[in-house]
Amino acid sequence: MGVLEGLQKSVGYHFREQSLLSQALTHRSAGAQHNERLEFLGDAALNFVVAAKLYARFPKVSEGDLSRMRARLVREETLADIAGKIALADFLILGSGEIRSGGARRDSIRADALEAVIGAAFLDGGFSAAEGIVAQLVEPLMTDHLSDEELRDPKTRLQEFLQGQGRPLPIYALVAEKGQAHERRFVARCNVPGAEATEAEDGSRRKAEQQAAALMLAQLQVAARE
Repeated sequence: MGVLEGLQKSVGYHFREQSLLSQALTHRSAGAQHNERLEFLGDAALNFVVAAKLYARFPKVSEGDLSRMRARLVREETLADIAGKIALADFLILGSGEIRSGGARRDSIRADALEAVIGAAFLDGGFSAAEGIVAQLVEPLMTDHLSDEELRDPKTRLQEFLQGQGRPLPIYALVAEKGQAHERRFVARCNVPGAEATEAEDGSRRKAEQQAAALMLAQLQVAARE
């Protein structure tokens, strides 16, 4: 049995071209033949398949809620959880620096590798191969239940809270960019007059702003209860 056989059973697809799967598992820290281009392809395939399946499964759900349901399924945290369930980290090929820093445990690396596997399957077996992996790993998580947080993102909820109190709207600012080009990190600040500014860091500027807004909202809600 090949070293990658267990992983292929877990994802529900056997690669004809094993080198594609190996590349999908290779972080850029390990060499030139890494998985970033496959990740790009897999991200697109994942989003399309999830959107199509949600559209078919929930015919009465609005476009906005379908978008939120898809976002929940394709976000980094969900993909990293799925990667954890199939022990994807055991198969990752990392450079020595990433190994020493525990890169296999990082959500971003595991999520990116899972998307790369989907992209590799698309190249190896066509759309049906990528669709099969999504059906195996992601479709069981599909539900039309949305929490209040998912129905309204943190920036929207913060704005509504401030409007309800007759206070000025928040101002967001990018205060720092960190890391190399391939691992850029953004630090965003949320300012509300009369409150202590909050900051959050993420690989996406938009997500950093959302997290800063969530911190600000929590701070204001605590103050309102006191």
